[in-house]
Amino acid sequence: MSKDKLKSEKQFIRNLLIGFFSAFFLVFVIAMIVLLQTIISYPTIPKLPTVTIQRCYDGDTCTTTEGEKIRLACIDTPELRGKKADPIPAKAARDYLNDLIAGSTVNIHRITEDRYGRTVAELSKDLINIQEHLVEKGFASMYERYANQCQWRKN
Repeated sequence: MSKDKLKSEKQFIRNLLIGFFSAFFLVFVIAMIVLLQTIISYPTIPKLPTVTIQRCYDGDTCTTTEGEKIRLACIDTPELRGKKADPIPAKAARDYLNDLIAGSTVNIHRITEDRYGRTVAELSKDLINIQEHLVEKGFASMYERYANQCQWRKN
């Protein structure tokens, strides 16, 4: 093989590698730009106020350390007392909810106030929606009449 032909093949391979790595670098830069734009434009979770839960009276009503009574929106749990009382599952729901959030600081999304003066709200802890979690675990059911108040229910 002649020196010129060998030199020409080496030059060809060199140019091919330069072209390949240049194209690879260009694709990498474009991917990073797209990723950065996605991160910048991605909607963030709004910063919600927090409250500390003192205790929960039942499976869908809690009191904060500040004395605010909170009715968990969009769900219903069995009643502890009254004509429709079902104390065994009611106590299970209450105890589970207390174990989950009593003494904890949680995020609160206040929706309205009910006829008893309680704040109707959604609670979340560590990105877990408490109401949705209670329904998934079988301690609560959807309160269909008011289900439209909760964003997680709409999804």
